[in-house]
Amino acid sequence: MQQWMKRYLSHGSRLHGHVKDTIRLGFTNLPARSHVLTIFFVFLLVGALVSTRLLNSTAGSQSSAPKPIAAVKPILGHIDDNVPPPKLEIPLNCSAFNRTRTCPRNYPTTSTEHPSGPTCPEYFRWIHEDLRQWAHTGISRDMLERAKRTANFRLVVVGGKAYVERFRKSFQSRDTFTVWGILQLLRKYPGKVPDLELMFDCVDWPVVRSADHSGPNAPAPPPLFRYCGDEHTLDIVFPDWSFWGWTEINIKPWESLLSELREGNKRVKWKSREPYAYWKGNPAVAQTRQDLMKCNVTETKDWNARVYAQDWIRESQQGYKQSDLANQCIHRYKIYIEGSAWSVSEKYILACNSVTLLVKPHYYDFFTRGLEPVHHFWPVKENDKCRSIKFAVDWGNTHKGKAQAIGKAASEFIQEELKMDYVYDYMFHLLNEYAKLLTFKPTVPRRAIELCSEYMACSAVGLEKKFMLESMVKGPANAGPCSILPPYDPSSLHSILQRRELTIKQVELWEKKFWDNETRQS
Repeated sequence: MQQWMKRYLSHGSRLHGHVKDTIRLGFTNLPARSHVLTIFFVFLLVGALVSTRLLNSTAGSQSSAPKPIAAVKPILGHIDDNVPPPKLEIPLNCSAFNRTRTCPRNYPTTSTEHPSGPTCPEYFRWIHEDLRQWAHTGISRDMLERAKRTANFRLVVVGGKAYVERFRKSFQSRDTFTVWGILQLLRKYPGKVPDLELMFDCVDWPVVRSADHSGPNAPAPPPLFRYCGDEHTLDIVFPDWSFWGWTEINIKPWESLLSELREGNKRVKWKSREPYAYWKGNPAVAQTRQDLMKCNVTETKDWNARVYAQDWIRESQQGYKQSDLANQCIHRYKIYIEGSAWSVSEKYILACNSVTLLVKPHYYDFFTRGLEPVHHFWPVKENDKCRSIKFAVDWGNTHKGKAQAIGKAASEFIQEELKMDYVYDYMFHLLNEYAKLLTFKPTVPRRAIELCSEYMACSAVGLEKKFMLESMVKGPANAGPCSILPPYDPSSLHSILQRRELTIKQVELWEKKFWDNETRQS
């Protein structure tokens, strides 16, 4: 439809110009008695062309071709080359799905070629590093099947359609919203995601140990997707489920929440915020969080920290009134500390305009490898948390301008480089590069079921349905994915990692000097 409209408008524009030229030439070059004949001829020509268009349109409307389910919004009006084309919106068709219990067959499986978007954020380059293990060997069917040992599900994309074979239920709704996110990617870029098969593990901690796959006689590592990795494992990191909503603790889809966090930041300016470090979470999941609770203020000691245990059961009973993330940006400093592995809370903390005090992490997710110490966050020692937090807060309260700049840089990173369009583009490039490595033809397993947005959302209820409808991609994108940068060369990657390490060591030296002076004065 869009292509027809463009051709029609283009033709109409040329016709209009031709008619104007004909009339002008007629009145300029012909004798006066020819004016009437010329105008009569022009009207005949215009009438014939319009009639032909109307006949073709009528004939097309009476054909037996299936009617499209989509409507173009907004309606075309004045055409301006500088205005982007209208976005095609394709709503859920639950009435048809409820009758047939089958996915729609007239959803686009190809999309119009668009120029690439802007250059992808720097952290996209880690896609190449995550897949480097299979760069020379490729990924065989045997390697893939060995990843099934801990996987929650197998995802297959064939011909632009998604199929899922489930092995075991994940904790809470992680698997549901991970699959939902992949379906939205297929709606955003129909026909662009190549055929592939992958295994996905929704448990927090990575399990593909690099030590088990090193050496000349070691087996090749199985390709296993999950939400985080560490320096000792080879799991492939993928955006986590909470970008599309976390129903169990009432965390909204990322696009909505990001907007609320942006507005929440405006309520209290940085210098007017509480001059302490804030953390609220579940300390029971990890010893390191239990240690953090010892840093709380007491009658005899103040480590500049205000930390609270979150009771999610009581919160759910009280309607989550005390866990609205957009209302928690009232401290100058916020602490990020891992749980049993990485925590989804990191992106919410970084978005707050507060200085993120990042307790030394052991895990990374897909975007955190793009963060720079003392630019996006302040590093905190894991084995001496309380003193490290006190020093960080004292330093920031003494150097307010520099501290405020750190908080602002982190918030801008989250708002600009982690917006939902880039989350989808990361997924697209990761799956595209992964599919290039497959040495076998992806096929739909006998026990797999075809999934689509209708299959998941039409039968959903409560918050699950609300979050699905809220996070649903309305239709194909008008622009292509961003352009991913090439892999790092070894020297560049080494330089980046070394610079980060030296920056953290510099902070530790400042901290040591601070406490040495405190000891001498006491």
